[in-house]
Amino acid sequence: MNNLNHKSLFPETDNIELLNHQVVTKRDLLNFGNLLLNELKNATSNDATQKQWLKSSEVRSLLKISPGTLQNLRINGTLKYKRIGGIIYYKYEDIVKMLNQ
Repeated sequence: MNNLNHKSLFPETDNIELLNHQVVTKRDLLNFGNLLLNELKNATSNDATQKQWLKSSEVRSLLKISPGTLQNLRINGTLKYKRIGGIIYYKYEDIVKMLNQ
């Protein structure tokens, strides 16, 4: 996340020391809240952000493979997985490693 500086929060203030003696208004808090919310949205919408664990259907869709092919990757040990209850999860990092081999 980008570091916020006083110019982005209070563009009308050239000297940060002047802020030490100013009252924070509700408008200032609202502006800060909106700026923070936008920063969070930008951070979470980043394409580099990827889910850490994927379900079988997500992996099949990502790799464009059939359920049988995915099962074969599990059986022969090519792709690691974790079973939680009745759902099988695959680590995204393991999928990338497999593709790079």
